[in-house]
Amino acid sequence: MILTLTLNPSLDRTIAIAALERGAVIRAAAAHLDPGGKGVNVSRALLANDVASRAVVPYGGDEGRQLVRLLAAEGLDMVTVPVAGPTRSNVTLAEPDGTITKINEPGTALSPAELDEIADAVLAAAHQADWVVASGSLPPEVPADVYARLCRRFAGAGIHVAVDTSGPALACALGAAPALVKPNLEELSAATGMPIRRLGDVVEAAGKLRAAGARAVLASLGADGAVLVEEGGVWYGEAPVTEPRSPVGAGDAMLAGFLAAGGRGPGSLARALAWGAAAVGLPGSRMPGPADIAQDHVTVHPPDPDRPLSAPLPEIPLPHG
Repeated sequence: MILTLTLNPSLDRTIAIAALERGAVIRAAAAHLDPGGKGVNVSRALLANDVASRAVVPYGGDEGRQLVRLLAAEGLDMVTVPVAGPTRSNVTLAEPDGTITKINEPGTALSPAELDEIADAVLAAAHQADWVVASGSLPPEVPADVYARLCRRFAGAGIHVAVDTSGPALACALGAAPALVKPNLEELSAATGMPIRRLGDVVEAAGKLRAAGARAVLASLGADGAVLVEEGGVWYGEAPVTEPRSPVGAGDAMLAGFLAAGGRGPGSLARALAWGAAAVGLPGSRMPGPADIAQDHVTVHPPDPDRPLSAPLPEIPLPHG
């Protein structure tokens, strides 16, 4: 069973528009409302493919109650923890050419007592889990080491922890030796301060995260595919998408596929890419099921270090302090 924790869940509204024009009245062509948050999406993707999962979800206010209703309607196995602040709402504007504009609310602070109650819920459910997924942004005022503390707590129990976050929360988690981290290209560059222009740069940056404590790194590269760096080897894979519709949640579907396939090696990378590509072909933040997923076009092989990325990133200075 795969347990997920989302400290900052959301209601995600995706609105299809013809074009984004500042200051104009824009009429929507279509809209989708989905439950959101990275860990929530991982559990939704696992549910859609009949893989056992349970989600720990704090919720508050009318938005939070609506989030819980949407998840219950999907049949998600979840542990809900009521909190005082309202659950955030996010908006994605999707244009026909694939351009995505996201507006994410920061969420509301969690008190120490609320964090303790959430941690107790995770610990109570974790004894049944093979993996615990700690993912997503942190709400305001939540300590940056919250995921690191989870890693240390579960390491002694033999439970693998996968971390998908960014900034100080990722930096803290690395020191707690998570079994897996899943940065995207921007997060990988920010965590290492490296310019990333080629696959060789991705592999080098992932090696730095492993040197800092992560046992394995699954780096999602958007349209360029993904790289897996672990003790057993280094692999690169890609999965073309003929009709992309929305990248929202694709990285979460990728992580879900990776863990569903065992969480290591080229076979898991191939499954991850198939699930991620399928999510890109769906509207809003819908998660793909078996009918949406095709692994035939996925290729996995050793990376060519000189292969350039289609959207390279310059050096991002490391944060101070």
